[in-house]
Amino acid sequence: MKHAILRGGMVALALSLSVAAGAGEKRWKIHDLSRPKPPVVTPPAQNLPTPVPPDAVVLFDGKNLSEFASLAGGPAKWTVKDGALIVAPGTGHIVTKRAFGDVQVHLEWASPNPATGRSQGRGNSGIHLMGLYEVQILDSYQADTYADGQAAALYGQFPPLVNACRPPGEWQSYDIVFRRPRFDARGKLLKPARVTVIHNGVLVQDNVELLGPTIWLHYRPYKAHADKLPFSLQEHGNPVRYRNIWVRELGEPAKFEGGGPETAPKSTVAVGDLKRFVGTYKAQLGQKLEDVTVTLKKGRLFLGIPVREQSFEMIPLSPTEFTLRTTDARVVFKLDTAGKPTAFDFGVGEDVSFTARRP
Repeated sequence: MKHAILRGGMVALALSLSVAAGAGEKRWKIHDLSRPKPPVVTPPAQNLPTPVPPDAVVLFDGKNLSEFASLAGGPAKWTVKDGALIVAPGTGHIVTKRAFGDVQVHLEWASPNPATGRSQGRGNSGIHLMGLYEVQILDSYQADTYADGQAAALYGQFPPLVNACRPPGEWQSYDIVFRRPRFDARGKLLKPARVTVIHNGVLVQDNVELLGPTIWLHYRPYKAHADKLPFSLQEHGNPVRYRNIWVRELGEPAKFEGGGPETAPKSTVAVGDLKRFVGTYKAQLGQKLEDVTVTLKKGRLFLGIPVREQSFEMIPLSPTEFTLRTTDARVVFKLDTAGKPTAFDFGVGEDVSFTARRP
């Protein structure tokens, strides 16, 4: 792979600069030929093309290049034939007209058959997320190249966990989850980009933190950029085919905001009124009739469920209905005409998990 555009003038050939590794691991040079090759696995059978989710943005459906342009400017110059988008050697990269940040990308590709060339000259292309972070496309089926440059590598940084390539000419799939880097207002890196890749149904990159933008023979640190940028498909002189390209834009990762004593409602029922619920109840839990206990400790009511081997604080919602402090489960007591509890239903929402009755 050669990066087609060298921003900021000539790029120094920093082969001696090591790619950072985890603690205690060897620090490999970029494109280090001694770096161990990922083990080869046989990918599972797939029913391709993969159906498009209803919320996806379709970038190529086999008909035209309306969602792409040439990276050099003007219309995209690749060809469309028999439902496939084919790299036209010598025409340059193509780039999406839309910009994306956090995104799920699906694409299917096939290397030329019969295979020609060797190493990086064999079925080479790639997808550059945000135009900066490349997931390599290469014919790595029974072929040799440096580990951080084979199919599904995060180019120049991280080889795939395994080599899951299919033979030349067969359709292959990439499913990529990309989380863009985060920068503060001054351009300082807060969080690096993260990438997960599933190649032909096999996990090959597992939420990997990129060291920076990917580039040939070089390590380049992060530099602040827009939250959304187009992604590009690489022209490397090989007529690689693409089809079924779609994306799903992702929101911010969900944050846990619930649970915990600090957010739970406080008891509004007098301790004297809570005492009536104390006792042992019988409930059918699985195949056994089990004892379920209600106890009062320091003015707080607790539910003891034996299959969970723990007790849960009960917070009154009404004189006969309780929720649990740590969950939205409900305990609803049934009273006799004298106002004494005879049983209670336990469940979430309208679903009753079990009914416990006083002996």
